[in-house]
Amino acid sequence: MKKVLGSIFMVVAIAMTIASCGNKSDPKKVAASYLNALKKMDYETAKKFGTPETGKMLDMMSSFSGMMPDSIKDKAKDVKVEIKGAKEQGDKCVVSFTSSEKPGAEESLNLVKKDGKWLVNMTKDDMGGGMGESAPAEEGGTPAPDEASPATENDSTKAAEPK
Repeated sequence: MKKVLGSIFMVVAIAMTIASCGNKSDPKKVAASYLNALKKMDYETAKKFGTPETGKMLDMMSSFSGMMPDSIKDKAKDVKVEIKGAKEQGDKCVVSFTSSEKPGAEESLNLVKKDGKWLVNMTKDDMGGGMGESAPAEEGGTPAPDEASPATENDSTKAAEPK
């Protein structure tokens, strides 16, 4: 009887060990868990799958989400995420995915391996994705030197011409 109980205990222990390690060592599963928590705006759960820096970004997102209308929050919960692939390079991995929010657009998520666990590594640079901080200079700020030259030449020749 003791041998049977001991065997059952060992099988259960091994199964639990394999199950608990499975999510931690597979970047695709970590990314899926993180993205699913994020779409539900469950930032505390999402933090469990991220680095400390990711946690700071999630805290910031959480504070902004309080200002969102409920209609946007409800719509976010309906977003479907599909993991497309993962490219591992040592302790770094890029997981590609698509979402129903942006049909046809493939997005990526950076992960790093810390203590044998894959964690989402979201930085401020990742957050800026289309903010275009340099856009004002490109769209109407200071013109490039070659653009300024013709106007300067025309102005100077007009001023030098006798009236």
